[in-house]
Amino acid sequence: MKRLLAQLALMAAIVSLASLAGAQSLKLPDMGGTSTRVLSPEDERTFPKDFERYLRASQLLIEDPMIRSYFEDMGYRLVSHSSRPSSGFHFFVLDEPSINAFAAPVGVIGLHTGLILAAHNESEVAGVVAHEIAHVTQDHLARSVEQAQQVSVPTMLATIGLALAAGAAGAGADAGQAIIMSGMGLAQQFQITHTRQNEAEADRIGIGLLAAAGYDPQGMVRFFERLNMHARAMGQGPPEYLRTHPLTVNRIAEARDRAENLHPRDRRESDAFHFVQSRLRAQVVQRPEQAEQFFLARINDGTRPEAAMRYGLALTLIRDRRLEGAGEQIEWLLEADPDSQIYQLLEADWLLASGELDKSLERLEALYSKYSGSRLVTTQYAEALMHERDPEKAARAAEILRRHLRRHPDDLPMTELYARAADRAGEPVRATEALAESYYMRGGIYEAIEQLERVTQRDDLDYYQRARVNARIDELRAEQVRLGGRRP
Repeated sequence: MKRLLAQLALMAAIVSLASLAGAQSLKLPDMGGTSTRVLSPEDERTFPKDFERYLRASQLLIEDPMIRSYFEDMGYRLVSHSSRPSSGFHFFVLDEPSINAFAAPVGVIGLHTGLILAAHNESEVAGVVAHEIAHVTQDHLARSVEQAQQVSVPTMLATIGLALAAGAAGAGADAGQAIIMSGMGLAQQFQITHTRQNEAEADRIGIGLLAAAGYDPQGMVRFFERLNMHARAMGQGPPEYLRTHPLTVNRIAEARDRAENLHPRDRRESDAFHFVQSRLRAQVVQRPEQAEQFFLARINDGTRPEAAMRYGLALTLIRDRRLEGAGEQIEWLLEADPDSQIYQLLEADWLLASGELDKSLERLEALYSKYSGSRLVTTQYAEALMHERDPEKAARAAEILRRHLRRHPDDLPMTELYARAADRAGEPVRATEALAESYYMRGGIYEAIEQLERVTQRDDLDYYQRARVNARIDELRAEQVRLGGRRP
């Protein structure tokens, strides 16, 4: 994590270049050729996972399987039509209310929840993702790092110092996260020197990706224009994304003309985005009544798909423990489409909240038998099985989660749930192994090693268990050396 923070601090320093004309200059280290590389081969291999662990440790990563899978699928769909379809890209949704997105080294693309919630349809978000993908495939990041000639060392040190001071002063995790994220988000974008040439190129490539992937090529321009107009009407400056991707009259006109001359292949406008967006809104809005007002207004004015709005409203009401109102929305949804998987999952969630555990498990067992490969179904079923302290149900949950984690080993919530299930089912070794993995995925590599070392002291380990645990300890120690060796 020290190494990752140093990388993030460097990014935060680069963002200050524009305002530090008189600052002490420093030649940047050689970060590789501008064709493809800004990090060493080893850092390229490990950066996406390091970054993901940082987000988790900072409680910034949206882990919901429905939300995460949707935007990963969107990203991969766009990448498949790019000039680097086989390159490794990594897509993350950050629990940040600002309207922003960024591209980072090794194809890491981040979307803030504020940007997703501000969009009117999936083509608008896809336009942002396509634009960021284009910045990566056109090597704008590598070129700008090579072109940068000034870095303020005091600024770089201040970024770390402010974050540490916030924690030492008892300001809490939120303050430290805000300092680091504000520097990181802006810096990651500023590293892609946002010249008119780079922006025009990213627009051109991104709009082409939109059309090729079946999205509305006007989505990118329409979203940027609306954000700009809304901010001006409210008497504010442009949102964060438009500050780092400045719009000009010529740029908008060129992008609009280019989009008008493109015709999407196999264009399809799905309501799936609105369900995902509603689910996200119900989860991240701090005051449930705000989300409720939004959904009711959209139902009344008909500007969004009614079913998606009722779905979000039901989730919000369940969260707020207003179960009678939630039941009315669920009844409407099931009457419209009784076979919908997400409606049935919603009903199971409502039954569980209403104290009807057996009925909820009955619904979920039927869904799991039909959709055992679904991350969403598996997640909800396992969580329901663990709702009460029942060893038999815990054993069933552990069995389901073992199978799930073989396919999705980086699923942190399910790894943590598996640790609880295995412990409750009388499998202490498996429980501790899972707990160690959860520490590791949150950036606590030292804690992970300590957990596993305690397991090796047990007298009841069989040969295979001891070999498995020792092998994992060796892997983690090698990772510990890579990240800096000793524990601070």
